Amino acid sequence: MSFRGFLTGLQEAGHLEEVDRPVSPALEAAALSVGAGPLLFNNVDGKKCCMNVLGTRDLLARALEIPKEDMARELARVDLSSGWIREVDSSEFMEVVTKPDLTGLPILTHFPGDGGPYITSGIVVSAFGDKTNASVHRMMVLGKDRVAARLVPGRHTSMLLQEALAKGERLPVGIVIGVDPAVLIAASTRVPPGMEFQYASSLSGSPVELVALDNGVTVPHAEIVFEGFIDGERASEGPFVDITGTRDFPRMEPVIHLSKMMTREVPIYHALLPSGGEHKMLMGVPYEPLIFRAASEVAEVKNVLLTVGGCSYLHAAVSIRKRDEADPGKVIAAAFEAHKSLKHVIVVDEDVDIYSPEELEYAVATRVKGDEDIVMLPNVRGSTLDPRSVDGITTKVGIDATMPLGEEEKFLRIRPMMLEGRS
Repeated sequence: MSFRGFLTGLQEAGHLEEVDRPVSPALEAAALSVGAGPLLFNNVDGKKCCMNVLGTRDLLARALEIPKEDMARELARVDLSSGWIREVDSSEFMEVVTKPDLTGLPILTHFPGDGGPYITSGIVVSAFGDKTNASVHRMMVLGKDRVAARLVPGRHTSMLLQEALAKGERLPVGIVIGVDPAVLIAASTRVPPGMEFQYASSLSGSPVELVALDNGVTVPHAEIVFEGFIDGERASEGPFVDITGTRDFPRMEPVIHLSKMMTREVPIYHALLPSGGEHKMLMGVPYEPLIFRAASEVAEVKNVLLTVGGCSYLHAAVSIRKRDEADPGKVIAAAFEAHKSLKHVIVVDEDVDIYSPEELEYAVATRVKGDEDIVMLPNVRGSTLDPRSVDGITTKVGIDATMPLGEEEKFLRIRPMMLEGRS
């Protein structure tokens, strides 16, 4: 499915709201998107810009064609070997080819105090030697043809850059904006190195077509594509409001130099609201199948959810069919290993609806004995996005909110029942 194809489907289903009046890219578009459904602004400085198109679990499920309650389970079963890629000679993003000029796009400034306008849905595709990578990075606009990109040390793009610099070379990249939702989800997911497009194909059941840029990087179809490179230059990047809705403060980050810009005749720019639903869906939900698979190796897992109250990133609820008293502890350890930024995990029985905050709290209220059922792991690496951490070091907590085996009769909830024959 193309990006436009998905938007058309939302429009036909009555889910896409169009805004025709002029809207400013500086704060106004972002403010209008808060609490809204999918939006298409037709006049952001005369350009088209869409937001919130994957902003809820229902919309993500629609894009993946998976029931939302089965998302973690089904994504955990995706077979990478079922995907396939083919290279093609051209793409619709080649309709207009110019020198790069970021001022010609409706790139948004989202919040007061931001370091500048930010590209938030851009997939950076990089290649060095026989290694490739595709991942989403926030990019702060520095000028017409330069952006500062947040590259987390130890992640694949950063590793490829270090390899290139160690050999005295630049890292060639392509940046794509406005892609098939399956490609965006795949680029947001931890998969084996270089397998992002294979995974996207496995998700969609269709081949992912790639087009070679002049610098040798191959990219998928998109609304907007940049060709460029990363060298040793760094610039201050930030502040930026991240997934928790709190500020991530400036740090020195690599600069991406853009050498060519290619777009559709009338491109639709895709903007993700930082800390908004779309940000949380794409950054958090891809960890659910990772936790599901890891935890399934030690217990019978029924479902996994990264909760909304935990920013869809820091808190996990795991539903299991308990077979052994050791199962919850093993699941807690597996979840923390699968998602290293995770801060708190609650393990519940399968009768608890993990989509209901009230049900999760009920499980804690009635099935937890603090001195026996709470595990604390102090002074461990968590997420730098957690404002309570110190340089990413935090205390992680696991909660066993399951019924003790053999004592279920004490804990099962009794519900009203109508006698037969009564009405």
